[in-house]
Amino acid sequence: MNFYIIIPAHNEGKNIGRVIERTKKFVPGNRIVVVDDGSRDGTAAEAKRHNVAVLRHQINLGKGAALRTGCQYAYAKGAEALVFMDSDGQHDPEDLPRIVAALAGNDIVFTYRDRRSQHMPFVKKFGNAFIDLVMKLLFHINVTDTQCGYKAMTRAAYEKLGLMSNDYSIESEIAAKTGKYRLKFTQLLIRTFYSDRYKGTTVFDGINIVLKMLWWKIAR
Repeated sequence: MNFYIIIPAHNEGKNIGRVIERTKKFVPGNRIVVVDDGSRDGTAAEAKRHNVAVLRHQINLGKGAALRTGCQYAYAKGAEALVFMDSDGQHDPEDLPRIVAALAGNDIVFTYRDRRSQHMPFVKKFGNAFIDLVMKLLFHINVTDTQCGYKAMTRAAYEKLGLMSNDYSIESEIAAKTGKYRLKFTQLLIRTFYSDRYKGTTVFDGINIVLKMLWWKIAR
């Protein structure tokens, strides 16, 4: 399957090169798309050194906006599938073959982290579990870890979802619309590596995500 890796990045100049080189073991560089979302630390320049496609937002627009920019590029290049991966080294490229293989017969592959791991901060464990519960109650879809950014989808699924979110709520939007449109999905356990205890969604991001989920439920 002709799949593209979409990597949204914000101020990840110290990590992006290592992430790219590990990912290139499984996919050619021209099918790795790094979207620099208004970084101030030379993330784009570092990514270009590793001969991959690099797109850049002049200002920080948010993770969802960066993912959509990368998806539009890959879509125009004829991608048959899209894989989303974080830029901080949290996700292991060794899982790529399993994730792509799991797309066979499915529209979307969600992954989930082991919450028993001592490496996951408690606030992340609690917040993610709460969001997953709200998702299940509102949209009747049982996704083990809705906030995990490592996932894959077919071209047809991407077209069906019609993603709109600009911020971290993009992950919840994908899960909610997967349930809404009754897309076929599977889930895989992955390993994760936390180098920054407070990186990613904050408590305020979590509250915002829940409020948006309630709005999606009312407005749909």
